[in-house]
Amino acid sequence: MREDRTHHRATICLLTALIGTLLLSACHHDATPLVPGGDPEKGKAEIVTYGCGSCHTIPGVAGANGMVGPPLLSWSRRSIIAGELPNTPVNLIRWIEMPQAIEPGTAMPNLGVKEDEARNIAAYLYTLK
Repeated sequence: MREDRTHHRATICLLTALIGTLLLSACHHDATPLVPGGDPEKGKAEIVTYGCGSCHTIPGVAGANGMVGPPLLSWSRRSIIAGELPNTPVNLIRWIEMPQAIEPGTAMPNLGVKEDEARNIAAYLYTLK
C-alpha cells in the first residue's frame, strides 16, 4: 500500500512538472517571425542599395531618416502592412517586391526588388523590436 502511495505521488509530481513546463513554454513566445532563407545583414545592405531610407526612418540603417513613408520602428510588433495585409513574412516579401500590385496608387513605388532581396529586407525588418 505504501509503495502505491509513493508511486502515485511520484506520478503526480511528474505530471505536474510536465504540465508546468508546457504552460511556461506556451507563455514564452518569441513574436519575431522567421523569414526562411532571409539574411538580416544582407537585408540591411539592400535597404541602403534601394534607398529605402530616403522615404522611411529605419533603425540601425545609417542615413535612413526619411519622412515620406511611415517609420519602420518596431516592425516585428506591427500587425498590419500597408493598412490592409496581416504582417507575415510572406505578405511583407510580396509588399516589398510589388507594392503597386497589392495597393495600386500607393506612394511606395515598385523598385524592382528581387524575391531573395525582399526576403533579406524582410528578415532585417523583423529584427526591429
